[in-house]
Amino acid sequence: MTRSIAPLDLVVLVAYLVGTTVLGVWLGRSQRDSRDYFVASHAIPWWAVLISVVATETSAVTFISIPSLAYLGDFTFLQVAAGYIVGRIVVAFTLLPRYFQGDLVTAYALLERRFGLATRRFASIVFMVTRALADSVRVFATAIPISLILGSVVAPTYVMPLAIVVLGVLTVVYTYHGGMRAVIWTDVLQTGVYLIGGVAAVVLLGRSVDGGWSAILSQAAAAGKLRVVDLSPRLDRPYTLWGGVIGGAFLSMASHGADQLIVQRLLAASSLRDARRALIGSGIAVIAQFTMFLLIGVGLYAFYHARVFSTPDAIFPTFILERMPPGLVGLILAAILAATMSTHSGAINSLAASTTHDLYLPITRRSPSDPAVLRAGKRFTLAWGVVLTGGALLYRQQGTPVVAVALTIASFTYGGLLGGFFLGLWWRRAVQRDAIIGMAVGIAAMAFIVFAKQISKWVPALAAGLAPVATISFPWYVLIGTTITLAVGIASSLTHAVPAVEPRL
Repeated sequence: MTRSIAPLDLVVLVAYLVGTTVLGVWLGRSQRDSRDYFVASHAIPWWAVLISVVATETSAVTFISIPSLAYLGDFTFLQVAAGYIVGRIVVAFTLLPRYFQGDLVTAYALLERRFGLATRRFASIVFMVTRALADSVRVFATAIPISLILGSVVAPTYVMPLAIVVLGVLTVVYTYHGGMRAVIWTDVLQTGVYLIGGVAAVVLLGRSVDGGWSAILSQAAAAGKLRVVDLSPRLDRPYTLWGGVIGGAFLSMASHGADQLIVQRLLAASSLRDARRALIGSGIAVIAQFTMFLLIGVGLYAFYHARVFSTPDAIFPTFILERMPPGLVGLILAAILAATMSTHSGAINSLAASTTHDLYLPITRRSPSDPAVLRAGKRFTLAWGVVLTGGALLYRQQGTPVVAVALTIASFTYGGLLGGFFLGLWWRRAVQRDAIIGMAVGIAAMAFIVFAKQISKWVPALAAGLAPVATISFPWYVLIGTTITLAVGIASSLTHAVPAVEPRL
């Protein structure tokens, strides 16, 4: 269903987009050097970092796709969120203290301190490729609800590209000028916007179904949609207690301990204590947030009487267009834009930070305080903005919820990165060669596992042998990748003598 944009919706959308862009530009008015640009001089309060971390995890993928998980299934996704807290606690007391021991800007500088520059470059490039692919998908997701609205006034061929380009350009403008300070404080604003949008959807669903939320929850319970715990030991089921808590913990350890996107925000905190508060607190906030989005999903299930949609990610946007009044539609669209712009801006800034500090500085041997480095960082920001927008324009949805696609992309390289950090922490005889070999083999093995289903289609003779591998669900990817990386790295270290110098990390 399409509808024209009401004047009030247009006013809300334009006010939000212009306001966010102006705020971001204003926040960047007093930048001094690249460290100020990328980690805000370590001067951001912990509660703002906490909100920014949550906002980073809440792209349009979350806003649009999480309700569809409850609509089509139940609340078992919360088991993954429970694992997120476990993973955050591990990171808070293992990797996070080491990030605050030096004046670091990127997570991968820690790998250089332990293994060498080549390891830092390898890990940084892996991060760049993974982040570019995953965030291109997230940007694409934002265009779904916008295209449903603009479909009545713009030719279908141009709807998605137009939405993606507008979003990409505006996000790049304030990220380019404001740096990490703008990213974090606009995240705080954007979080407020999308939470208001989510609460508004909950209230409106309660009023749209006879009997309100009492009737909605009764229907959901009768359909088995309120189930939270699944004790199944099967690896092909993505949301089980074991896959959620164990797999979710490893996924969170990787995303919050080895991914520059989150680590960079934590490094903007003023102290280790504040960074820990932000990191662990964000896990609790994420569970509350996921619960709200899943509640929206069961509300939609009751409202639409289990209607079948062409794609899962169209369920919530369709409700927005069909049932929400003018003004509120604009607010919800602003909420969806807010969710994605927060992740998109953070991705651009973190990619630029890695490019600048992990690749550019070691090559040029410039000081981070050199004004030329700040200018280079801004140029890399522009370049990565173009790359992510281009990737979103090229993406084609295949019917799988976008949230699963984005998490799958991240998960198959996360294991290699996390394994590299753990190898440096726990195995003193490992050297640079062992770390790079372990990470490379771990990532290659996970690429084979992730794409086993496609390989089976291309080579039917291998289908039977690949069947057990092809059915492994994404929560297990990081654990498997980490295990392979550690095993290969340790085995490689046994082929040479113990290093004469005590390694440090």
